[in-house]
Amino acid sequence: MISHICIGVNDFERAYKFYATVMAELGHILKFCDDEKPWAAWMAPDAPRPLFLIGKPLDGDTASAGNGQMVALLAKPGHTVERIYEYAITNGARDDGQPGLRPHYHADYYGAYFCDADGNKLCICCHEPQV
Repeated sequence: MISHICIGVNDFERAYKFYATVMAELGHILKFCDDEKPWAAWMAPDAPRPLFLIGKPLDGDTASAGNGQMVALLAKPGHTVERIYEYAITNGARDDGQPGLRPHYHADYYGAYFCDADGNKLCICCHEPQV
């Protein structure tokens, strides 16, 4: 259904370091990184799509987060959600919902929410029972 998602960032070097760690924790690999453009993309190791991209806006303006927009990234059961959430908060992200079960979505929905340094809202979630 989704080919790729791109979020705008203002400080590419800072954002790249942040997202490289998040993507590695989720098991995704770097597809490309072009410091000249600047932009970078990650993908699952077993599929070329979807891609998760970060980059400076093509129009040269300042990147800004969309009100009501959020990107949710799948995590495996275990402590992945907590590790990524703690990493994010420790590295400049703003809390928007601590890790926990959210049974109002469904019985096994476990997630955490935060906004990166550019205000982009992200969710790290797992839809499987936690082990």
